[in-house]
Amino acid sequence: MKNLTQKILSISALAGLLLCTSSCVEDLLELEPTTELGANAFWKTEADATFALQGAYSSVRPLFDRDYYFSGHGEFVRVRGTSATNNNLQRGDAYHNGDYNPVGYGDNFDKYYRYLYGGVNRTNYVIENVTKMLETASPSSRENLEAIIGEARLLRGMVYFRLISMWGDVPYISQVVYDNAEVSDITRTPIAQVKDSIMADFTYAYEKLPAKAPVVGRAAKPAALAFRGKMQLYWASWNRFGWPELTTFTPSAAEAEAAYAGAAADFGSVINDYGLTLFRNGEPGEIDSLGQAEKLPNYYYLFTPIANGDPEIIMSFTHGGTGTGQGEELMRDVAGRSHEGSQAWVTPRYEIADRYQSTITGDFVDPLIPMNPATAGARTKPNSAVNPQSYRNRDYRMKASIMWDYEKSVGMISLQPTGWVPFIYKTWNQPVTIDGVRYTTYNTDGSNSGYVFRKFLRNYAGQGRSDGNYNFPVMRLADVYLMYAEATNAIKGPQADAIELINKIRHRGNLPPLDPADVAGQDAFFDAIEQERIVELLGEGHRGFDLRRWRALERVWGPPYSEGVWRIDTHGANQQRYFQNTDERTYQQAYIFRIPPGERDRNPNLTQNTPWM
Repeated sequence: MKNLTQKILSISALAGLLLCTSSCVEDLLELEPTTELGANAFWKTEADATFALQGAYSSVRPLFDRDYYFSGHGEFVRVRGTSATNNNLQRGDAYHNGDYNPVGYGDNFDKYYRYLYGGVNRTNYVIENVTKMLETASPSSRENLEAIIGEARLLRGMVYFRLISMWGDVPYISQVVYDNAEVSDITRTPIAQVKDSIMADFTYAYEKLPAKAPVVGRAAKPAALAFRGKMQLYWASWNRFGWPELTTFTPSAAEAEAAYAGAAADFGSVINDYGLTLFRNGEPGEIDSLGQAEKLPNYYYLFTPIANGDPEIIMSFTHGGTGTGQGEELMRDVAGRSHEGSQAWVTPRYEIADRYQSTITGDFVDPLIPMNPATAGARTKPNSAVNPQSYRNRDYRMKASIMWDYEKSVGMISLQPTGWVPFIYKTWNQPVTIDGVRYTTYNTDGSNSGYVFRKFLRNYAGQGRSDGNYNFPVMRLADVYLMYAEATNAIKGPQADAIELINKIRHRGNLPPLDPADVAGQDAFFDAIEQERIVELLGEGHRGFDLRRWRALERVWGPPYSEGVWRIDTHGANQQRYFQNTDERTYQQAYIFRIPPGERDRNPNLTQNTPWM
């Protein structure tokens, strides 16, 4: 039985769906929770079941903990590459070779598809075996065993939710696959049927999980409810806005309304029934003067280990930190060479700056003016993008999220601080004197916008670029607020409680409440919700999924065969042009991903999505 169990855990193909090298499997089992699970010696106690569940978390975590790369599918974040390591799941192999540009990405996620099914098989393994344990379990053990099944089903639901969000109809596998022959001729399951199974998983998890997770990184009832609400919100969006690229799907206005109502109910319960609060009660905190960073807004600290276990983080995936081989690599991805040799793979685009509103008026300010700093007066001209004073009195989340010229952060080399380094676009490790103090500038050539991230950047020494211990959030209370507002607005228009929730989020940016005139109507309130999703969730991987479910690509980039849109920098230089003279088929391919050809070669029963035929 031991050998059979090892065979189950080491399946490398599942007819291609679970393809992964032997080194992938070893890395996937980094926590070693299920490497030796002979039935005669295992699956006997609650501790055994918990140990196996850790393996499921170990398998599913690396499918979501670098979702910030997906931000490159939107218009406000540039992903020029990744720090993902080939053939090492714990180091991001699921995201390896993906395309994170705003266009042309849909045929570059074959590896991610296969790893997602690896997560499905690992969760099925836990569900199936712990369910068998229930047959002989003592009454005192049943509740905990059912909760373990609930967590595994929540993880499985999350994986299938991601699969249908990208590929639409996908094969649904609900049992452990012992041999590739069992799935060699499997067909794609209609999205509605997969959605129902996801909802069943989330419902079971909600019913069986405790109100509060036993340890940080484990799931509880609010997570199950939040993901069930999110599934319904996406289902409502697809039914309302359509998904013509998925030719097997027929939108229904009635389905949309029912799903919006169900989503609102679930989100409302998360908000009202569990005592959850925004990080530091949603207070903006202190903010330093321009060019200084001793005092940063509370929003900045939400994305540091200080926030691990905070009630706002409804669900997160944990990282081990220094010396564990399982640290997160956020700093490596968002920072430059001055910070432990980081590589700035992920940077803000120029256009995000104009989305940060005035703390005085609560509204947008006049657009920044890109200027070459060599131009006389560029550094002092009002609204110049290279004049630091142009960034005064903005949403506190701006200083907490991005850095512009003369903003400082703490440099680090060999785990030791090297002092403040000012970011000055295109100077790259040059000496500069500011207010009589001599500095060496931030060394990064990763930005082509004039901005770099402060969000996710550690402002303290002691950890390498790949050794962070921040628990990456996959569900935050602020997101639930925004999704609740979206769902209720879709069926009833602006509601007082939803507006209040948006104002709570705005308050953390020290913004005044929304002007009633600006939310007097369904479309106007949706614009306010979208604005907050852009700013609040920047760089967390949501924007590309939002644009697709809202069918908003044409709104952002222009219609087919148009001039497209340039992305520029603070100096006024054109950087990239997207969707120029782009045909309809290319847009269609951005709305739905390609079923991996290798899977179809192995299994001719797998049909292809229409735009890729």
